[in-house]
Formats: sequence, C-alpha cells, structure tokens
Amino acid sequence: MTSNPGSGAVVWLTGLPSSGKTRLARRTLGALREKNLAACLLDGDEMRMAVVPGHDYAEASRRDFYKTLTNLAVLLADQGLVVLIAATAHSAAVREAARLRASKFYEVWLDVSAEDCAKRDSKGLYLAVREGRIKGIPGADVEYEKPDEPDVVAKSGDDETAVEAIVGSILRDR
Repeated sequence: MTSNPGSGAVVWLTGLPSSGKTRLARRTLGALREKNLAACLLDGDEMRMAVVPGHDYAEASRRDFYKTLTNLAVLLADQGLVVLIAATAHSAAVREAARLRASKFYEVWLDVSAEDCAKRDSKGLYLAVREGRIKGIPGADVEYEKPDEPDVVAKSGDDETAVEAIVGSILRDR
C-alpha cells in the first residue's frame, strides 16, 4: 500500500441508519486497495463498541462520539491513510467540524428514504423507536440534516457509480 504524508483524506459516508453506509464503505475500501492506496474503515457501530462501550443515543453522547471519531480519522489521514467513516452524523455541524479539521474531506450522502431504511433495518432500531424502547434515532424520532452540497450522492450501499466517484475524486486530488 502506498502511504505519502499529506496524501491522506477523510471520507464521511453519511445517511440514515440502515441506508447502506457500511456496505458502500466496504466496497469503496476494496476499490481503494485495488488502486494500492492505504485506506481504512471506521464504522460507527464498530467504533462505538470499541471506543464507547455501553453507549447511548443521547445528544451529548453522540457529540462526544463524533468528536472522538473525527479526531481519530484526522490523525490517521495525517499519516497518509484514506479514512472512510461510515457513521450517520445526523447533524450538519458534526460533518462541518470534520471538514474543517481534515486537510482533504469528502462528504458522501446515501440518499435513502426513512421508509426504505426502516424496511431493511437489521438492528431493529426503527421498530424499537416505534415501540418506545429507545429514543434518538435519526429518521425515526430525530431529524437528520441532509447535506447541502455533498461531494457524492449514492442511492444505496451497492451504488457502483458512487464508489467510482469517490475513488476518482481521491485519485484526482492526490
């Protein structure tokens, strides 16, 4: 894998829970590695388990989590890695803070409706909100602030055109 200081980037894949962020990030990770680019994936669910065990969805917890995630991503990008973040980041302010910290930042929005996300919700988050067992899920009981001008818009986790656009942007900006 090639690693050039200053050649790293942060790619934040954002969208509602169950929109396909992780799937698209994994596909993009594979495509980046095929181009011999040093890359890694910080998946929101996996990172919560590793960094903040016993997390909740309260706004203060989310804010702290996304700050930690941003700090880690910027640290790795400064080492020359392309860092893919697959995390909802429902607040535009969170994503903007990451954009301001990273030397190269790309915002990828998975434009998938809440209804479609709820239909394929493998974690049962939308159902848990409807049943009153949890609170704080974007698209269910918390607003998701759509990006105004994302660098790439994807229609699903299988959107090959989006993968090509992400990889193309990174290669072009190296």
